[in-house]
Amino acid sequence: MPDKKITNYVVQPLGDQDRAAFHCGDKDLDSYFLQRASRDVRENLSAVFVLLTEEDDRTVLGFYTLSPQEIEAENLPQELQKRTGRYKRIGATLLGRLAVAENQQGKNLGEFLLLDALKRSLQNTRNVSSFAVIVDAKGEHVVRFYKKYGFMHLSGNRLFLPMATIKQLFS
Repeated sequence: MPDKKITNYVVQPLGDQDRAAFHCGDKDLDSYFLQRASRDVRENLSAVFVLLTEEDDRTVLGFYTLSPQEIEAENLPQELQKRTGRYKRIGATLLGRLAVAENQQGKNLGEFLLLDALKRSLQNTRNVSSFAVIVDAKGEHVVRFYKKYGFMHLSGNRLFLPMATIKQLFS
């Protein structure tokens, strides 16, 4: 029986990887990654993380972005509003973009990136607190993807996952 090659994935901040070769099939995500991601990092507008393999630290297999955001406490479900006290707006972490290269889709790398983003967001709350991770889903198929992992509707296609839930996930 031939040896099955195990691929070890790593996620790290965007650096000098080959961004031009990345295509996920969504023109807006491709355009963002090729044209704006480096600038967003440089201007501290968004942190961009890329998925690579240990064997190839140049080829980007996927990426996601994280940035701070505020949400209106009144938009939360009643039971969560009680936990926010008198705050009208609360801090959250925006998972702004998440994409997997077209030739890598179907390998659960979206889930891998999502879990990495959630874990990183949780770790960051030690330094800058965040009540939840939020996403603005672009389409019903994206809504279904996030709901599969416990995200709940906040308003429109904006979904959220409380940090308390994320903490339980990784404990």
